[in-house]
Formats: sequence, structure tokens, C-alpha cells
Amino acid sequence: MVEQVLTTKYAIVEDGGRQYRVAVGDEFEVDLRLVPKGSAIELGPVLAYRDETGLQLGRPTLPDYCVIAEVRGVVLGPKIIVQKFKRRKRYRRKRGHRQLYSRVRITYVGPRSGAPVPPAAVN
Repeated sequence: MVEQVLTTKYAIVEDGGRQYRVAVGDEFEVDLRLVPKGSAIELGPVLAYRDETGLQLGRPTLPDYCVIAEVRGVVLGPKIIVQKFKRRKRYRRKRGHRQLYSRVRITYVGPRSGAPVPPAAVN
């Protein structure tokens, strides 16, 4: 039987119209940020926060909590093919697109008062 290990400290943040469940050490892609590699950014707003004491839900947000991430670089998303076609009219168009994303690694999740360094670039 496989035991599932739950992270005791995590937050739910909103970014780019999507919600992410994040914990320290997580790496994922967010919408492109024009900041240099290695800089710190703040993801937010924080919608919920959980630690050893319990779950805190924002109504709608928790302004006293923050999530700080380090930008790891820019990555390309999957290739999207868009085709247009009109039958019997000899009309065909094919275009491709790859969206740019920023790869980030979460470095801090918790109260704003305990944040290690205020982020240089906010959102």
C-alpha cells in the first residue's frame, strides 16, 4: 500500500485567472513575466493558507500572507496548430503558435511579516 505524504504548509494563489496550490520547492509555469532570471516575484493574491494550526480561507483574499517565487527562466509551451478551411473554395490556412511562460520555483509561503526579502518585482 502506498502512503500519501501531505505537505502541511501550502497556499492557494491566483495568477493569470488560474488558481495554483503551491508549497515551498514546487516548480511550475505561470504567464510570462518580463523580469531577469533569478529575481524574486510575489504571486498573489493568496486565497487560502494551511499550516500546522489549520486552514485559513480568505474572503476573498488573505492580505497578511504572501507567496514568493524565484524566476528560473522562460520556457515555451506546447505547439498549437490553427487551421482554417473552406470547402470548394481552395482556401486553406495553417498557422502555429507557442506561448511563452515563466518557470518559477516557490521559495517562501507564509505570513508577510516573516518573508525573507521583499520581492523586487511584484506581479
